[in-house]
Amino acid sequence: MNSISVIGAGSWGTVLANLLALKEYEVRLWAYEKGTVAAIRQFRENTAFMPGLKLSGHLIPTDNLTEAAGASEYIILAVPTQFTRGILTAASTAIAPGAVVVSAAKGIERGTLNTASTIIKEYVRNEVAVLSGPSFAAEVAAKKPTAVTLGIASHSTHGQMLQEMFYTEYFRVYTHEDIVGVELGGALKNVIAIAAGICDGLGLGLNARAALITRGLSEIIRLGVRLGARENTFSGLSGLGDLVLTCTGNLSRNYTVGLRLGKGETPAEILSDMKAVAEGVETSASAFELAQRSGVEMPIVEQVYRVIHESKSPAAAVRELMSRGLKGEFRNG
Repeated sequence: MNSISVIGAGSWGTVLANLLALKEYEVRLWAYEKGTVAAIRQFRENTAFMPGLKLSGHLIPTDNLTEAAGASEYIILAVPTQFTRGILTAASTAIAPGAVVVSAAKGIERGTLNTASTIIKEYVRNEVAVLSGPSFAAEVAAKKPTAVTLGIASHSTHGQMLQEMFYTEYFRVYTHEDIVGVELGGALKNVIAIAAGICDGLGLGLNARAALITRGLSEIIRLGVRLGARENTFSGLSGLGDLVLTCTGNLSRNYTVGLRLGKGETPAEILSDMKAVAEGVETSASAFELAQRSGVEMPIVEQVYRVIHESKSPAAAVRELMSRGLKGEFRNG
């Protein structure tokens, strides 16, 4: 039986760890918060980030990062992208040479503009895979049908093993060798989800939201292809699938940020009372900078960036988007 460590006990990390523990794998779940570890030990429940979900007895909570990182054949990093570097700085030397590292993050690091897998490869020479796709933690916890994508190199001998490891009757995993596309789809859709939330917060209607999702996908594809991804990746689960989910589902933290922005709250007000991280907030700045650096036109991403980081009013952002010069749909942005 394979040993597994999940680093990060937010809602997604907790649900993934429990899914695996229910299959009777030995699973260590590392939490930064000592109170979370204590609650899991005492109540078999992550009362802070996933209340109500009773956790398997095969799930072992710990606050010892190096112990968790060094104890397993498979290490799942389920921390926000902005924290990935700090985690690896502390734990990378403990990771066994043959361990497989799976990133479950969906963001782009500020400053370096790197995705999580790129950050991981700076610290370890281990094989790295990426898990992404439309997957609200609460629905996976409730065992509702979910399908995701595992980005992994085509020559890997671990793809099928990881598929089988995660597979349940309600959680289906497809493999895809375009790791760059899988990661970018998961990261960039969060920025578009904030825009969708703004759209709904302003009461602009379903027509506007549908147009925004469609044009947002065009922006994701343009940047993704420029950065080496395959165009057809974005029609899959980690692209269109995740985009539709986060732009229309009220369980999305990023959509919720946008909804509250559209209703008049400031970014500072919203973020001050959010317990979990909305990756799209920081990724909006990274995506905007990547677009500028790559010469890719991303008007929706730009306006989300300006609303969050430059205090532009959402209404003014919409006006600017709608007053852009007229263009062909499949050329010139």
